[in-house]
Amino acid sequence: MEEQEKQQGNFFRFEDLRIYHKSLDYYQWLKEQVKGFNDFDFKAIGKPLLKSAANISINIAEGSARHKTQFIIFLKDAKTALRECVVRSTMAYREGLLNEQQMATSDEHLEEMTKMLGAMIISLQRNSGQRERNADYQSEQPSSSDLDSGFEY
Repeated sequence: MEEQEKQQGNFFRFEDLRIYHKSLDYYQWLKEQVKGFNDFDFKAIGKPLLKSAANISINIAEGSARHKTQFIIFLKDAKTALRECVVRSTMAYREGLLNEQQMATSDEHLEEMTKMLGAMIISLQRNSGQRERNADYQSEQPSSSDLDSGFEY
């Protein structure tokens, strides 16, 4: 069954995106890290951090079902959630809730995802812009009916 899904692609297109899986991996990794937080620190920093991490995946998934220009907006929202993770993980580090190794690992995940999202946004914008330019060019070109109607033979 799983092999068949891989050959046909997933029903939900976002499940085919590497960035989506990277964001889920980060969420899972982060969930393990915040397990050691006391109740107060979990509520103050851990839970909002997990929510921001989840929002990366959620925005990718939601945006993939939209038109290209809307997808770009959702990917930018995913980058916003990612930056929230940078701030919240730094707070956790400064509070002594994450050690240097955990902070370095978090930064690696976040930097990689930032690059992936940025490249995806640029690619979609480039393709979207190219299509718009092609559509504009084609609409400016006279059609055969335009040529025939204006001339007498």
